[in-house]
Amino acid sequence: MIGTVRRCFNMALLTAGIAFTQTGFAASDWEVIKVSGHDYLSVDNISKFYGLPAGVAGAGDKIRFETVKNPLEFVSGSREAMINGARSWLCFPVLEQDGKYLVSRTDVAKTIEPLVRPHRVSNVGKLETVVLDPGHGGHDKGQVNRLGYEKDFALDVARKLRPLLQAKGLRVIMTREGDYFVPLEVRAQIANAARNSIFVSIHFNGTNDDPNATGFEIFSFTPRGAPSTSDSAVRSSSFNMQPGSQVDAHSMALSACIYHSLLGHIPEYDRGIKRARFAVLRLTKVPAVLIEGGFLTERGESKLIANKDWRGKLAAAIGVGIESYRSLGVKKQPPMLVADYRKQTKLAPVEPVVPEGQLKEADSSLMNLVGKSKFVSPQQTSTPSQRVSLESDVIVP
Repeated sequence: MIGTVRRCFNMALLTAGIAFTQTGFAASDWEVIKVSGHDYLSVDNISKFYGLPAGVAGAGDKIRFETVKNPLEFVSGSREAMINGARSWLCFPVLEQDGKYLVSRTDVAKTIEPLVRPHRVSNVGKLETVVLDPGHGGHDKGQVNRLGYEKDFALDVARKLRPLLQAKGLRVIMTREGDYFVPLEVRAQIANAARNSIFVSIHFNGTNDDPNATGFEIFSFTPRGAPSTSDSAVRSSSFNMQPGSQVDAHSMALSACIYHSLLGHIPEYDRGIKRARFAVLRLTKVPAVLIEGGFLTERGESKLIANKDWRGKLAAAIGVGIESYRSLGVKKQPPMLVADYRKQTKLAPVEPVVPEGQLKEADSSLMNLVGKSKFVSPQQTSTPSQRVSLESDVIVP
């Protein structure tokens, strides 16, 4: 069933998170199109509201960064989009109806708005503490190849990033300081207990399906009623009971700031800004993202990840993105984008803060926060009967 309703949707879309303050665009100019009981807005409508040129590629086409001409680029029948030069994934596919290309109202509010105008998110940038979460640890090695373990590479990046953030006046808490396992709920508990904090989980990717897969991607929590990016079948009824997040817009703004810095400073393939219900994102009540900094299953990229200087560049790029997020609330202006960063001089390598191979115990303040018993001893060598994965999409009732 398809229908078009044209009237003032100010309150309805304000509820969805969009403020009508663009010059020359009145609330009554929105044309909400009903498709099978769901609200959609045309790409033309969206383009006019934001004052940004938009394009739509044909069904089955792939967006290539080199050929993108508009700040907003969509693909008919796909969830893939390019927003301000970075690949982004919508919650629902773009529809074509009666010669119009339609984007779900959920995506306008939950995806496009915080990515295009992150500086308009309320209280964005109010930041005192950064909780760095090096993925895996202890018996949970993460991705493994002949050059090393994901758990060690992630910890090294966090160690390199910490002093950069501290130099900016930010308090930094690490969910682990050494090679030991920290339960997922404890990682989230650490972030939730910190004042005015954000949570940044650091990982490296891997796949058994495509040995040539490369690139960066970043995740924030999936909105209520929407599928995660990896969900191939879009059945809205399956997601209506999944929880949402009160800081969804903040997490997307944080994703945008960090991801544009990553792509702008390091020439890796753009896999996109994505959504997931990973346990640490689901359990964390503060703005939270999970970064996948390349593939340990691809020969060339794994060599880069194993290089300490490259990991220093990765840490520095993440740090610039976090500082960009913090400044949103101060400058009240859009953050730098991929193209802006690429015009600047490349970042100098950052030397490791802790010599490689040297492991620390969790600091006393961290143990006081969650209790020493929550941490598995670094000396534990037994293998658990069931491997615990950070990338769990299981929803706890």
